[in-house]
Amino acid sequence: MATLSPALALGEQAADPNLRRIRDLVYQVAGIFQPESKFYYLADRCGRRMKVVGIGSYRDYLQYLTASPYRETELRQLLNEITVGETCFFRNQPQLDALRTVVLPSVTAEKARWGFNHLRIWSAGCSTGEEPYTLAMILMEEIPRALKGWTFEVVAHDLNDRSLAKAREATYTDYSMRHVSDYYRQKYFIPRNKGLSEVRDEVKARVSFSRMNLHDNSKMLFMKGMDIIFCCNVLIYFDGDSKRRTIQHFYNNLLPSGYFFLGHSESLFGVNDDFRLVHFPGTTGYRKFPVKTGAAK
Repeated sequence: MATLSPALALGEQAADPNLRRIRDLVYQVAGIFQPESKFYYLADRCGRRMKVVGIGSYRDYLQYLTASPYRETELRQLLNEITVGETCFFRNQPQLDALRTVVLPSVTAEKARWGFNHLRIWSAGCSTGEEPYTLAMILMEEIPRALKGWTFEVVAHDLNDRSLAKAREATYTDYSMRHVSDYYRQKYFIPRNKGLSEVRDEVKARVSFSRMNLHDNSKMLFMKGMDIIFCCNVLIYFDGDSKRRTIQHFYNNLLPSGYFFLGHSESLFGVNDDFRLVHFPGTTGYRKFPVKTGAAK
């Protein structure tokens, strides 16, 4: 088995043409761009996989990623190393309050005009599942009120296989649960050994998880009919072109009068002019307003 070369200094890493080509391959496949200031991170993640498969140079690893019989499997493993996210339950409370007090009443009123009583919510880049489970619990709380007589589903996607496996397992540490109130803990979680908590089956049944690459145009085209989309702290890893392309898919996949939420520090400024910025107490979101018929062009 080949021995992994010692880690290169940042300048040497950035200058290595094969590491640059690996960076470009990741960008081509997943839209994730690693600037030169982050080459140390890419080099570290590549190094982990190179050690596993017994490769000692970026040149040989690039060959393994592009020309070996295991190229698709290995690229998927590399993406698992690169796309490790940090999240927790009830991460952005003002955003969730806006969902409950403004967005749900608005969306249900609009859909009721057309005789529909089913909601579709999309958690894009769901990581280990805390966000979609949070959304499901909030919507379950609204069944006697805003969602009385309604059905709903939460569709959750991520690129990372390990994150999705953790999401389906639905067992979490106290760190992930740090913002969960006693009320939600008692109603929607089961205490397990070693301080872990498991999401109850009735919540799990509301969420469907699957692997999806937000950079895959063919799959994004089939995500039509969404009422609300959450994509928080995912697009920070995309460059301008990838971000614009993905945001346009989100816009096209939302129903008229649907809502779109980004992470707390993210914005569509300079990225997309189709969405309308909406201000809520302590947070912001975006809305897709219906196109007015007969409007001047």
